[in-house]
Amino acid sequence: MSSIFSNASELGREFWRRLNFADRLAFAAVLIYAVLALLGRAQGRVPGGAMRVVVILAAGYLLVRGLLWTRRQWLWSMRNQLIDLYVFLAVVPLVLLLAMGALSLYLFYWHFGAYLVYADLEKRIEQVGSTAETLSTAYALETAASGAQRQVGPITEPPPHRSTFFAAAQENFPGLKVELGTGQELLARSAEGRHMHFEGLVADHDVLELRAVVGRPSNGQELFLSVEVPVTPEFLAKLEPRLGPIAIITTRPAQQARPPGQVFRSRGSTLMVIRQVQAAGRTLSPRAHWFDFKVTGYTRIDAVNMADVTNLHAEVPVILRYTAWASQINGLLLALVGEWGGIAVTALLVVGAIFLLIELAAFAGSISMTRSMTRAVNDLSQATHYVESGDFSHRIEIRRHDQLGALAGSFNSMTASVATLIDEERQLQRLEHELVIAREVQAQLFPTQKPAVQGVEIEAVCRPARVVSGDYYDFLPLGPARLGLALADISGKGISAALIMASLQAALRSQALFDGRGPGSTAEIVGRLNHHLFRSTSADRYATFFYGVYDAQTRRLEYTNAGHPAPLCISGERVQRLSAGGTVLGLFDDRSYESQVIEVPPGSLLIAYSDGLTEAEDPQGRELGEQRLLDEVMRLRNESARVVLKKVLEVVDRWTGPVEQMDDITLIVARF
Repeated sequence: MSSIFSNASELGREFWRRLNFADRLAFAAVLIYAVLALLGRAQGRVPGGAMRVVVILAAGYLLVRGLLWTRRQWLWSMRNQLIDLYVFLAVVPLVLLLAMGALSLYLFYWHFGAYLVYADLEKRIEQVGSTAETLSTAYALETAASGAQRQVGPITEPPPHRSTFFAAAQENFPGLKVELGTGQELLARSAEGRHMHFEGLVADHDVLELRAVVGRPSNGQELFLSVEVPVTPEFLAKLEPRLGPIAIITTRPAQQARPPGQVFRSRGSTLMVIRQVQAAGRTLSPRAHWFDFKVTGYTRIDAVNMADVTNLHAEVPVILRYTAWASQINGLLLALVGEWGGIAVTALLVVGAIFLLIELAAFAGSISMTRSMTRAVNDLSQATHYVESGDFSHRIEIRRHDQLGALAGSFNSMTASVATLIDEERQLQRLEHELVIAREVQAQLFPTQKPAVQGVEIEAVCRPARVVSGDYYDFLPLGPARLGLALADISGKGISAALIMASLQAALRSQALFDGRGPGSTAEIVGRLNHHLFRSTSADRYATFFYGVYDAQTRRLEYTNAGHPAPLCISGERVQRLSAGGTVLGLFDDRSYESQVIEVPPGSLLIAYSDGLTEAEDPQGRELGEQRLLDEVMRLRNESARVVLKKVLEVVDRWTGPVEQMDDITLIVARF
């Protein structure tokens, strides 16, 4: 017992830990209300309406949360999902259809039975009216023949020549009462066109009776005759005898919100029972068959209130109730159509049997389909466990030649493809490892430290678009006061461009650093590099190249530009584009290049860049362009080389935004 209690306590604590703050608050509200309701019931008090609203909201929240949790737990399994699908697509609609049919049938039986009872009551009211008409005519003739007026009051003797009729009326209507000179006030409720005739149901001090009043002229005076039939158990016993027990209930509108005893709700008001009359000797016969069901119907009739005849709103609500078996009402219905009713019933049974067979076949087919689908899903689930463990050799057995079988075949093909992709991925990883090594090697080809030349502040950066770069920059110390600046952009990207870049770097250093000062002008060096690339690369490979030598003593810059974007030399407001030189390297062997020497005043700024910087695109596909670069550099022309480099790169980053870098970006900033 203690172990059960401890397990339940542990489960409760685990359940409470999984609840969030809102769940706990809702649970607390419901529990507090439950405790207060129990205490209040013991003391005769109930918690207030505001708290009740809060608890209803909390209970609704918990109900939604519980349904969502149950849905997640239940619908995890494919089998449960299919069960839900079949339930909501087949079982629930069928049950609702049967329920709607049963309710419709019950409602039809209710209305038909109520109609029979109401029609019989109306028939008897008309008979009472006919009796009053016949008796009033007889008494009027007697008065006219005798010339004497009849005494006002109850009549116990029949009029002349009407004794048989009078006896039949007394037998048909138990408690029949005939009076002369009474009932004139009811003529105010006469039907249209019959101002001297009234017939209907009347409530006199909560006692119901059928009454008819007729007025006729006799010897210059009005003769009023009233016929009354009290609604007694004996009267109700003769009302529609083909049905079961019948009761007529006198009610009145309730004055209290919750009146005691039995109540009826009709026409927007609550009616409480005043008096009830049951039919004498009427019992419900045994049911005809096992699926026979009981029908209890109600209908409302408004009786004239004798306490306030002329007030239509003072009428007394009367509830007419009956009970019968559905087989009794069905027999009355079929009796109307005679022998043809059996044909309709037989057709209905045949259609119902066909419908049942179709439903059974659909149910069997759904079970078979469910087993096939769940087996296929189970095979897929087991296969995924093999794949998860790294075994891609497992294959699903194909049992069916349908879409599920095709799915199994697709899974087998997928695992084979995944195994192939894994092998390719391993090869790619080896290649990436080699690229990382190549990047580390390439990083050693770039200058590892800034040149120490008096009067020169220089910064540079290279951003590769891929792992390795096809751009190249270099600083060559050619003496205490001489500095070589090189910037190249190899056609293409990746490993091939990086290899050409390494070859170009080696050739440049071997040419420019010969005897420490260089064997000739920049044009001669560029020409030799062109010959080297032409001989050592394919015909579709080339490079743009800028090479310059700055002399700090003479403040001159000698340069040669081989098809590279022209660097900018900025001195105050003056901007020089260093474009003299020739075509790109590596395309033609017999090309000559020229060099140019420019004066570099103190405070000048040199900006050299690759085309990846000016061709950087924003999300709309627009390029940054040389003009935007120049505008930014002119704004920063008085800043240090480090600041200029940083700000220009920030402009590029803002311009491109989330767009992927498509080309290598190299930037050299030198302050003289």
